[in-house]
Amino acid sequence: MRTCGLGSRNSRKCSHTGKTDFRPMNGKLLLNAVRVLRMSNSAWSQASTARIPVRYYASAPKRFYKKTSVLSGDGGYEVVLDHRKLKTPKGTPFVVRSEPLAIAVATEFDAQKENIERSRMHISALCFTAIDNPNNLSKLDMVNYLLNFIGTDTVLFQYDDEKDLHDLQVNEWDPVIAWFNQRYETNLQKTMNITPPQISEQDKMKIAKHFQSYSLETLHGFIFAVDTLKSIVLACAVIEQMLTVEKAVALARLEEEYQLKFWGRVEWAHDLSQQELQARLAAAVLFVHLNCSENFVKQKLIL
Repeated sequence: MRTCGLGSRNSRKCSHTGKTDFRPMNGKLLLNAVRVLRMSNSAWSQASTARIPVRYYASAPKRFYKKTSVLSGDGGYEVVLDHRKLKTPKGTPFVVRSEPLAIAVATEFDAQKENIERSRMHISALCFTAIDNPNNLSKLDMVNYLLNFIGTDTVLFQYDDEKDLHDLQVNEWDPVIAWFNQRYETNLQKTMNITPPQISEQDKMKIAKHFQSYSLETLHGFIFAVDTLKSIVLACAVIEQMLTVEKAVALARLEEEYQLKFWGRVEWAHDLSQQELQARLAAAVLFVHLNCSENFVKQKLIL
């Protein structure tokens, strides 16, 4: 076994197989996602004193460790808090196959102050969910969940009652829909009323084939991204690096931002909501990409 610190250099090799053309994660996307996570934590700290309502919650557990590290073994990579190996809520040993993913989890634990704020540790939560699988979901269950989301996709519901809003939807959403159709060879069509769009069985089969090529663990990240954006089209676009995290969240909140121009903006409330969505989405993007990589630490060979 060997241990490595959080600053270890690593290289990636995509382990994604099948016909899916999955682009390897580049440094620009990685830095963008990490920056979004840091900005979210900063926004929460700055806005904590600005919240007017007073609510009482169970106190967060105290930080009981001084340092974090990553341990490499035959089964994968583990996170160590001082001399204690990290475990999931079910008590299962925390083991992942991706070293950068383990480093990301260790970094989240290392970033905690006096208390462990679990609600802000999205990557750790995704890993715990993937390992424990509390709902005992199979890959088929998760693919069906994603397919059922297409009929309620945010960007497929547009309205022509207000010209300014409709023009905004056409300019911002339609190019993403066109990209999705070209990328997955589908023919998704938007609807102009409350009637759900008609999704052909052929389109469902093509999209299902794409998701089935991913591992069960990786699909947890896709579901987290789709639930965050309320859109499978936007989720795929940001994971495929067609959109940045900030842009994808902005498109998901397009109608809300349009209404805020007329009704006003509650700065701390709406800003926190936006930062939280960006943090959740950034974690999902990192989780998907890091799960699709086999990674190793470069070692110096002593001759």
